[in-house]
Amino acid sequence: MNALLLDRIHFGFTVTFHYLFPQLTMGLALLMVVMKLIALRTGDERWNQTARFWAKIFAINFLLGVVTGIPMEFQFGTNWSEFSRITGGVIGQPLAMEGVFAFFLESTFLGLFLFGEKRLSRLAHFGAAFMVWLGSWISGFFIIVTNAWMQHPVGQQLLPNGTYQVGSFWTFMLNPWAWLEYTHNMCGAVVTGAFVVAATGAFYVLEKKHEDFGKLFLKIGVISGLIACIVQIFPTGDMAGRFVAQNQPAAIAGMEGLFHSQAGAPIVLIGQPDDQKELIENPLAVNDVLSFLIYGTTRAQVKGLDAFPRNDWPTALPLLYYSYHIMAGLGTWFVLLMVVAAFLLWRGRLFRASWALWAILLSFPLPYIANTAGWMTAEIGRQPWLVYGLIRTAQGYSPHVSAGSALFTLLGFLGMYSLLSILWIVLVYRFISTGPEPTQTPLEAQAPTAG
Repeated sequence: MNALLLDRIHFGFTVTFHYLFPQLTMGLALLMVVMKLIALRTGDERWNQTARFWAKIFAINFLLGVVTGIPMEFQFGTNWSEFSRITGGVIGQPLAMEGVFAFFLESTFLGLFLFGEKRLSRLAHFGAAFMVWLGSWISGFFIIVTNAWMQHPVGQQLLPNGTYQVGSFWTFMLNPWAWLEYTHNMCGAVVTGAFVVAATGAFYVLEKKHEDFGKLFLKIGVISGLIACIVQIFPTGDMAGRFVAQNQPAAIAGMEGLFHSQAGAPIVLIGQPDDQKELIENPLAVNDVLSFLIYGTTRAQVKGLDAFPRNDWPTALPLLYYSYHIMAGLGTWFVLLMVVAAFLLWRGRLFRASWALWAILLSFPLPYIANTAGWMTAEIGRQPWLVYGLIRTAQGYSPHVSAGSALFTLLGFLGMYSLLSILWIVLVYRFISTGPEPTQTPLEAQAPTAG
């Protein structure tokens, strides 16, 4: 393998592993605000206990997100030095703003939320939870603005030395791709948070352990999950798909496995792409649907891959196709599961329906897979461009870093992140096994101790 391929694998691995943690923290941040709001309005101490429990899980994920996120920024200088040199005047601004504004906001108020409950008023403690949510979502926005510029570059200015800088700050920040990507991504984070919370509740109810809290977890997880799953598909997913089709038509053709331009283009539900023969093997397709989804009419002409030079096709085409279909397929499953669970919850039967509880419990890793597949779809679909239409991927890596060095550091990261995975599993397992702290009634809290 050459250095370019190893650099791509290296960054792909580190960013995929890193994003396992922020997607849960961003989802949990919003749910903790909701928990604290319910506690504030109802006076039910169980919701405070629930928020306190999930704050511990949040803190673990936040810590590992920081630990795994910092090396990625160094990789811009080690493995992708040409990319940094050419585009540093653009991507440096949002990345710096993420660290200066969002990260410090989130980390400061997380400390207040974790350790200040006895010192702060109920309203102030809710405010701390709100600021944690605000900081984590602002952080996500700055990161996505950076990625959106790579997908759909706007607001940049080319300098005489061949590098780019921000020419119009507000054009850059108001990039329409960024806002579509951001809303879709945040919905995905809430889906992850909702499924993790609901799955933990299902585990408690099935095990008849901490059942009171398990039922609360199920309620908030199912309701928030249903809303997020629906919004994830429509309008955010639908609008994002249309925007990709307009601005990266080769990517949408690769995602759908459409090798030949045609009117009334079908959507392929199942099939295996063969990019050498330029066909889908064993296809299960629904005619006219792709044309309708993109252009609103079943007879619209959709560009296939044959409309573009072969060297402009997305690289790793089969991987792009499968990633997209995994994301879309799991998104459909999420909606179906949450609709059924919400119906059972409304009818008062969810806590007794063991089959539904098992389905929720076993589905908890699926949002991680769906979010990873979604990011793979976006990043592979952009290829062979590092910055779409401006810089090819082959122009951005570090030419003086050998393949051996890249492989050595990749193996080192694999080992280090394996240890971090074990640490994360042990800590989360410990907290979930222990469960939320028992809730005391006012009389219990005032009762004198024996002796």
